[in-house]
Amino acid sequence: MECMQDIETIEEINVREDIDETEKINETEDIGAEEKIDICSLNYNELAEEIHALGEQPFRSRQIYEWLHVKLVGSFDEMTNLSKSFREKLSKTYEIPQMELAERQISKADPTEKFLFGLGDGNMIESVLMRHPYGNSVCVSSQAGCRMGCRFCASAIGGRKRDLAPSEMLRQVYQIQKLTKERVSHVVVMGTGEPLDNYDNFVRFIQMISDERGLHISQRNITASTCGIVPNMYRLALEGFQITLALSLHGSTQEKRRKLMPVAEKYGLSEVLKACDDYFQKTGRRVTFEYSLIAGVNDTAEDVRELTAILKPRNCHLNLIPVNPVTERKYRRPDRKNACVFKNKLEKNGINVTIRRERGSDIDGACGQLRRRYAAADGRTR
Repeated sequence: MECMQDIETIEEINVREDIDETEKINETEDIGAEEKIDICSLNYNELAEEIHALGEQPFRSRQIYEWLHVKLVGSFDEMTNLSKSFREKLSKTYEIPQMELAERQISKADPTEKFLFGLGDGNMIESVLMRHPYGNSVCVSSQAGCRMGCRFCASAIGGRKRDLAPSEMLRQVYQIQKLTKERVSHVVVMGTGEPLDNYDNFVRFIQMISDERGLHISQRNITASTCGIVPNMYRLALEGFQITLALSLHGSTQEKRRKLMPVAEKYGLSEVLKACDDYFQKTGRRVTFEYSLIAGVNDTAEDVRELTAILKPRNCHLNLIPVNPVTERKYRRPDRKNACVFKNKLEKNGINVTIRRERGSDIDGACGQLRRRYAAADGRTR
């Protein structure tokens, strides 16, 4: 009997399953009232265990995982090589979290697009597609809202609503790839939210987006930004990842950083820098320091000296980001000339530094701007 089953075709199995449709549906009737499992957040091994528990054959796990993470379907009905009865059985126990496109902005200034997605509970999240000569990069959000409270950031206005599930992080990439019909090769976790404040879901996202059975995006093509959640920086260094860690620095001293970033009240600059050093030592991956340039606040000659003192001893890269103006914030960016002078002074002091090229200047470029504008127009707080 076992040998006969081995040579049975997939089509024959599907026909047999459809014949038993009534019996299979009845077996799962009691499950429908329970909260459904987010199947898109299950890694491959967990999915295989679930499918085995349902009494299905192992190859079903491979089929379903491919549908979810390679073909990027949004419903069980699209899984056409599964029998109707099996699809209905899955839909009674599991769900694929829905993510609907609410708005899409296409820049006329450069090959950048911004997407606003609506989640099943009414929360809104933003994602950005940036096209480069080396490939397409997607910036994803890790939370709906953010509780870090950085003074110059639109994302922090209104605080954090909730963490995003791994599936909701994944599906930002998936939806953009489906909408544009273009391959995504790079991911930056620099959208709304603090990924290390949503640590477990963030780690699972990294594991799954780089899984060879899914989109298989190289970890070396993934960058994640943190405000400096020190304990989780140490944890991340032990995960065995090859992603780039980007620290949101923004101030050249503890006092200056504290005025811009409330998180600095809890984690001082010296301990944050030690955690960066540990990440480099454990992974061999050079840390990037993100520095939002704010006119008259952190772009002085004194800041050049202080930045040189903390960065020159380290194998790192400094990324200068002229701050995006936000209606609710008072901060403004330095003009291009002053930003270049600041950069040149740092270079003369031996610092590896660039000014981030501005993207999407004619659309809601800063993190959180599109989400807030949409919420205001719609009379919502999310």
